[in-house]
Amino acid sequence: MWSSGYTSQTQPYSRSLLSKSQKRKRQQHLKSLEQQRKDQRAKESYEDGYADMFPSLNKPQPFWKKTLRKAKNVLVKKKVSTPGTLILVRHGESTWNKNKTFTGWADPDLSDMGLREVEHAARLLLEGGYEIDVVFTSRLKRAIKSTLILLNELDQTYLPVFKSWRLNERMYGALTGLSKKETAEKLGHELVQAWRGSLKSRPPPLQPTDTYYPGRDRRYSDLTAEQLPLTESLLDCMDRTKPIWEDKISYELRQGRNVLVVAHANTLRGLVKIIDNIGDDEIQEVSIPTGIPVVYKFDKDLNTVQPKNIQQTQIHMNGLFLEKPGLLKDALKREEDWCSRVPEYNSTIFKENRPMSSLERSLYKLNATRELGEWAGQFVDAMGEEEEDDGSDGNMGRGIMMKEDAIWERGLHDLEEGIQFDPDYPEFHSAAPSSSTSSTTSITNTGFSSQLKLNDKRKDEERINPTMITNYPCLTPLPTSSVIPGMGYVPVRRDSVIVIIRHGKTEHNKLGLFTGWEDAPLAKDGIEEAREAGRLLKLHGFQFDVVYTSWLSRAIETAWYVMDEMNELWLPIIKSWRLNERMYGDLTSLSKQMVAQRHGEEQFKAWRRGYDVKPPAVSSFSKNYPGNDKRYTKYLNDLRYSVRETLIRSIEAGKFEKHRKLPKSESLKDCNDRTIPYFTEHIIPEAVNQGKRVLISSSENAIRGLLMHLCEIPEEEIVGLEIPNGLPLIFDVKSKCVKLLDDGTGRDPLDVYNFGKSANYLFRPCENEDGTFDEECDLTYVPDSLLDIPHSEFA
Repeated sequence: MWSSGYTSQTQPYSRSLLSKSQKRKRQQHLKSLEQQRKDQRAKESYEDGYADMFPSLNKPQPFWKKTLRKAKNVLVKKKVSTPGTLILVRHGESTWNKNKTFTGWADPDLSDMGLREVEHAARLLLEGGYEIDVVFTSRLKRAIKSTLILLNELDQTYLPVFKSWRLNERMYGALTGLSKKETAEKLGHELVQAWRGSLKSRPPPLQPTDTYYPGRDRRYSDLTAEQLPLTESLLDCMDRTKPIWEDKISYELRQGRNVLVVAHANTLRGLVKIIDNIGDDEIQEVSIPTGIPVVYKFDKDLNTVQPKNIQQTQIHMNGLFLEKPGLLKDALKREEDWCSRVPEYNSTIFKENRPMSSLERSLYKLNATRELGEWAGQFVDAMGEEEEDDGSDGNMGRGIMMKEDAIWERGLHDLEEGIQFDPDYPEFHSAAPSSSTSSTTSITNTGFSSQLKLNDKRKDEERINPTMITNYPCLTPLPTSSVIPGMGYVPVRRDSVIVIIRHGKTEHNKLGLFTGWEDAPLAKDGIEEAREAGRLLKLHGFQFDVVYTSWLSRAIETAWYVMDEMNELWLPIIKSWRLNERMYGDLTSLSKQMVAQRHGEEQFKAWRRGYDVKPPAVSSFSKNYPGNDKRYTKYLNDLRYSVRETLIRSIEAGKFEKHRKLPKSESLKDCNDRTIPYFTEHIIPEAVNQGKRVLISSSENAIRGLLMHLCEIPEEEIVGLEIPNGLPLIFDVKSKCVKLLDDGTGRDPLDVYNFGKSANYLFRPCENEDGTFDEECDLTYVPDSLLDIPHSEFA
């Protein structure tokens, strides 16, 4: 009947109507589309450096290794690990949530309420004792900032965070940026509600000329035209989340890792729909409130386990709400009422008291006393001071003559005679000459300067200080469009570049404490330094493609604040312990004055400034030993195992426990031996050689290693290089030199920052191929005499 494909009657469509060649073409087309989808999903496995977590899976394995692995899998039954916990958090309230605006893929910031909501969510997780191993979020600021706040509160900023477009909010098309209330009034409540609440209705799509068209946003430059949505139904948005669940989140859970997902209402509903196997109609009854963690537990087959406290679950869901929705908002409303009624309520409730050790507290009080003395000195009449016992009795009435005062008195006299004076040189702080005369007599003797001039000439010539730099830094002038409003857009820098920035100041830096691997957070002025660096980079038209940082919060936070000012929080951040600060061993948390007093000035200088001298090692049981920090014992996997530490840990635990050979102390050389290879083996081939613009946020000694490699600074000179906090150092890949950025203040950078006595090695002349000065360098501050010196004579 069907042999010819036709009948005398009208019949429905039949596959037999297709010829064999047509069938073959159709099958090939479907196969090609499926392969494209597979290739795209494989590409997404590298999104944000995710695949770097599993290097063994990404590199081709030899045949013998594959064979051994298969045999092992057959002979040894793999222990099935208990799946990890999944925690879902919707971002805090955004400024557009607050004023009832269709947001979608637009990128507003968190509101003040949103910040409070996320902080509260973190404290709920802390209260519940939840631990996190890996984080997924979207590429939108409100979700990323929520993630950063959560990790900061949980003291886990070092965790890997992967930002995927698949977790972005639903694309609302032409509704984006419109007021929900006004749109409903103009177009009708029924139509707008159908777009908002219906599972399959799509709003009108965006056009390429529309303000919020995502095709012009470089954060989505890796998406194909088919992937880039111009409008979405609720079902489209939910389906978009499926690949990230199948390829990444479920994989992490099966490995026993605890996963945090910080995303948006509709993408989280998409995940919940998959996890709880909720139907199309039922999912419309599920809501995800802002800032309340929802926790899922799973059995070995990754089926959800119903929580015991079902009162804190929502219909159709097995996820546990850590708090009843609405409680926080009610509490914040009451607080707002208190703020309006009770004077000084805000300053009392929100007063920040950072926890301090007894050492920090004592040094803070000492500094405060000194500052108080300086302040009070403005109001004291020096001529009318009361007499006090200064210990001069029996000393013929002479007051106390401090050596420092004598040095300055003599130095000022020398300056009048035309003789150079710098009180920071060791010679001015040394004891009296080897004559038998008294120290006071020898120091006040004006012949002392003549004696200095007769010292070893070689030593005097080698002496370098910031006021004697012959290689002046290249200062990139501020673009005119940044200085004068309305002069057009700042030109974006397209060429590959490496920007290195030392983290902003910490309280440890301010108190002169050895920090090393201790995880000191940024101080308030350190945060401002990082933000100022971001603003300066933005003024000069910088954009980045990837960020590298350490596992220490001060470097990570600096990267956050820089990127926040540049509106680039969506960039991938790759964190490596190899960019950590030098490990100071048993000196960690001690002040520099303490070390000098206890061990002597010479030993202190050797530990601090020697290239290959290690400080005393820290004990295996010290809180400062990295082996007692979960971030290193749980996540570090590229160091060999230590027999000694494995034995110690096994005896302590009463069972066999492997332990890696973590550093107990490092010289600057040791620090460089891990930092430079990471730079040359990872950052250079994976980013710089790919033409990417790289930001590196790290600590002083790790940066010394990078600059030692890039600027070819000798080992004996690198210890004399100082790295200012929060200052972007621009390494031009083409001219292979370090540049600074003009901040528009008209200040000479060498008057503002101290680069140490080895600055000449850092600031070698930036030259073009023909030997002329790089045209990007502003020569405003370079003395005319230097411009006449042949380049061969520069150090």
